[in-house]
Amino acid sequence: MKGASQNPTERGLALYRSMARIRAFEDAAEEASKGGVSAFGAALSQDVMVRGPLHLSTGQEAVPAGVCANLFRTDMITSTHRGHGHTLAKGASMEKMMCELFGRATGFNGGKGGSMHIADFSVGMLGANGVVAAGIPIAVGAAHAVRIRSGKEIVACFFGDGAINRGPFLEGLNWAAIHKLPLLFVCEDNRWSATTATSAMTAGPGALARAQSVGVDGLAVDGNDVFAVDAAAGSLLATIRAGGGPKFLHAVTYRFKGHVSVDPATYRDGQEVARALENDPMPFAEAKIGAIEAKRIRDEAHAEVKRVVEVATAAPWPKSDSAYTDIQDTGAGRWLA
Repeated sequence: MKGASQNPTERGLALYRSMARIRAFEDAAEEASKGGVSAFGAALSQDVMVRGPLHLSTGQEAVPAGVCANLFRTDMITSTHRGHGHTLAKGASMEKMMCELFGRATGFNGGKGGSMHIADFSVGMLGANGVVAAGIPIAVGAAHAVRIRSGKEIVACFFGDGAINRGPFLEGLNWAAIHKLPLLFVCEDNRWSATTATSAMTAGPGALARAQSVGVDGLAVDGNDVFAVDAAAGSLLATIRAGGGPKFLHAVTYRFKGHVSVDPATYRDGQEVARALENDPMPFAEAKIGAIEAKRIRDEAHAEVKRVVEVATAAPWPKSDSAYTDIQDTGAGRWLA
């Protein structure tokens, strides 16, 4: 996250460190989730630490790293079902997130929320969300609250390319534009909407054009170039902080893994995936900061992830009497002991 002024080398190292931590976390989480029952019907081993599939952001690290490098701790974000990278880049605890994935009591939600319900208000992370586009109205509401109380915070709203075909996209951008809210919309365009190519289901010239049609201007950027994302996000956020109203960042990237961690993604063309892997954002950034520094940072990230996996493995399970806490009471008292 944004802090004291940095020279280009220091900032480049910080950006790469954020990406390396995300990549190392996702790799470990993927390995830990190889079990349970596949969303596509395959029966797998039960000898795993994470029950159920995860939505991984492997290959998309440059977007959260580049955007969140320009946010203050007091700024806020909303995320998606693919939110581990956003959470880490905003400064939330890697240990608590791994514990949550492992279903342990020391996780963000006491082990009961899992991957798609992680939130940490202490760093402005308002929550991942299992419903496509549902983070948009939450972000708009948070930004409107900032406007009402004359606050200085900014809200960054991450969503995927599939979200632009849902109602909350138009509603949210329209409301933000009308009220000139301090909000950065970030379309993390990985070109796949679950198991369907977005190009086959999205008409017109794309996300940025749709935003501009309701008066929300912005920039398109190579989402695999963390330095380009950093520069574009920095420019847009500076305009927002100066009272320029909502802006839009369209970052085109690629999802290296399947829709979920146990999805082999055989619906994708192998040559397409091979081309995408050649444009991996990690080696691109490594070439900019140098191989020696890159290796040092990767080693540090792997050591950190190894430690948090050990902590999560040893962490306590939720107590059985917590099963009926954190549950909405309908008024009939049926959830009360």
